[in-house]
Amino acid sequence: MKEQLMGKFAELFGGDGDIRAYFAPGRVNLIGEHTDYNGGHVFPCALTIGTYAIARKRQDRNLCFYSMNFEQLGVITSSLDQLTYEKEAGWTNYPKGVIWAFRSKGFSIEQGFDLLLYGNIPNGSGLSSSASVEVVTGVILRDLYGLDDVSMTQIALYGQYSENNFNGVNCGIMDQFAIAMGKKDHAIFLDTSNLAYEYAPIKLENARIVIACSNKKRGLGDSKYNERRSQCEAALADIQKVKNIKALGELTEAEFEEVKGAISDPVCQRRARHAVYENQRTIRAVEALKANDIEQFGALMNASHVSLRDDYEVTGKELDTLAEAAWEADGVIGSRMTGAGFGGCTVSIVKSDKTDDFIEKVGSRYLEEIGYAADFYVVDIGDGAGKLEA
Repeated sequence: MKEQLMGKFAELFGGDGDIRAYFAPGRVNLIGEHTDYNGGHVFPCALTIGTYAIARKRQDRNLCFYSMNFEQLGVITSSLDQLTYEKEAGWTNYPKGVIWAFRSKGFSIEQGFDLLLYGNIPNGSGLSSSASVEVVTGVILRDLYGLDDVSMTQIALYGQYSENNFNGVNCGIMDQFAIAMGKKDHAIFLDTSNLAYEYAPIKLENARIVIACSNKKRGLGDSKYNERRSQCEAALADIQKVKNIKALGELTEAEFEEVKGAISDPVCQRRARHAVYENQRTIRAVEALKANDIEQFGALMNASHVSLRDDYEVTGKELDTLAEAAWEADGVIGSRMTGAGFGGCTVSIVKSDKTDDFIEKVGSRYLEEIGYAADFYVVDIGDGAGKLEA
């Protein structure tokens, strides 16, 4: 893969000079959805699919971008003096946003670079292709410009900052953190309120992680994602009138039941209930995993989907069809939507000897009910972002 991309880079931009290669994975969240901006816990892992990048520093201030996923767009040029969000700039707003974020944090980046990207994450699938591009850009900036003091956690935070303030999507920290800090065969149990984290080994004996992509495209900025966040903020503001908390993630289920009457809007109350209960489910799911109780982990995944469907209302017919078909299939330990919702993917844990049967049965039911096919990926858990050595 790397050699092929290097060849394409040389064809587009010339093959001389110090050309370097990088990779940032996609991520899947096993449980803990829409908790990360509510000060709760999440449990994502990095995947072995992701975004490959080839880059070389320039002597001028120009930025030259090329994506092998959007070859019809050709080379898109910009400049360090043009770091503003432009809808027509498409995918290049993600690397531009990260450069803008680094500079706004006081880092000196006064020379441009040539960049070639290739991603094998399905675009618009909810496996965080945008955050993968952001994190790989952060790794490139640290390496090309000698910003050795920048940690991987900071790269994740700058990626989130750029998505919030440059691209206008009010996302939490989970995606960028999982992509920057991933570890092979482990998921990350992350407390988003303070970024405390631990790696939990994923020992799926005789089981595999299967991602089903609904192929219903969604764009976070255009979706109801920001609306859900503001509904949670409204619920929090109401609760704060009767209880001293900073985030919904601080509440147990019992504490929420005591104060939920303070939330004036019934819709906001349902959104807050999901945030609180999902956070507690995530904590219990990691405990179950540590106790090697994979069946309990799966049951909590199923309950997570139901809450996302009924209280948070972010699933939709496509994701519900995938999850319900999975629950009825043989060998399924648990299945739920993953990511922001409104399209995207489900994640299922399926017994190894049943994966082919699972893909066939869930796929045929989805095609019958939705009218177009889903794509399936049996995935492995990989390491976080970094430079690809020669």
